[in-house]
Amino acid sequence: MTFMRSTFLVACLLLGELPFVSAQSEDSLDNKTVAANSAYQEKDWPKAALLYDQLAHAQPESYRSWYRLGVCLQRTGQHQKALEAFEKAQAKGAPVSIVGYDMAATYASMGQPDKSLEQLTAAVKQGYAQPDQMSTDPDLQSIRSDARFAALLEQARHNQTPCDYTDENRQFDFWVGDWDVVATQDRSKAGMSHIERVIGDCVIWENWTSLGNSGYTGKSYNIYNSNLKRWEQFWVDNTGGMIHFYGGFKDKVMDFYTDEIPQLDGTKLKRHLQFFNLGSDKVRQFSQGSTDGGKT
Repeated sequence: MTFMRSTFLVACLLLGELPFVSAQSEDSLDNKTVAANSAYQEKDWPKAALLYDQLAHAQPESYRSWYRLGVCLQRTGQHQKALEAFEKAQAKGAPVSIVGYDMAATYASMGQPDKSLEQLTAAVKQGYAQPDQMSTDPDLQSIRSDARFAALLEQARHNQTPCDYTDENRQFDFWVGDWDVVATQDRSKAGMSHIERVIGDCVIWENWTSLGNSGYTGKSYNIYNSNLKRWEQFWVDNTGGMIHFYGGFKDKVMDFYTDEIPQLDGTKLKRHLQFFNLGSDKVRQFSQGSTDGGKT
């Protein structure tokens, strides 16, 4: 088939008063959590700080309350207390990529650039990926002129869209676009396909629709598997079909293969699927099959 670019382009239960008191206590915590979250969303930092302080001491193993307490304290200028809350949150399991950033902002606000950059480095190393926040956060103003900050900002951009920074992830970009698909031999129209980059530009997403009355549609998800150093395609369609291809890119050709797939007649089919880059407005897709292990 040949693709031609068109112009359209988520215990023991005791009797008496004890169960009642326990349930009442749980209800009280639930209500306090709702109130704390509401105050946090409304940026009523003093009220939220009071409520999260109570929640953190009532549920000391929950890092979320310690973390949000730290945020509220930092917002009200209580930097040392904020650091103590952040440290407790981190000790209880809060991701370094999150709490490290807030500790960096707190240290920067306290005029301690080296400690700020140390925490920011740890956050970025663990996957912090919000370069826009780094660039505009007033709390980090004092360290933006530091050469180390620029390098961390670039790494945060890399974390945000990691697939934009490796050549392998861009090898299949020639297939991206809106295509009118025709049979190579007689040029008869076969269907339409919309191909786009999605999920942080890491996935090449195919959306196929056949022409005619068959109603056949399908999608494929194509991604470079950095662990196995190969490209993989997962094809699914509206008949319940699913095919897994894997391969690689060489000499302007994306080469995919399947394992041997059992067929209804007892044979095993191995498929070879190729995509040829023929320029800016044309791609050829060529599929072959073999029932003798690839010999013929």
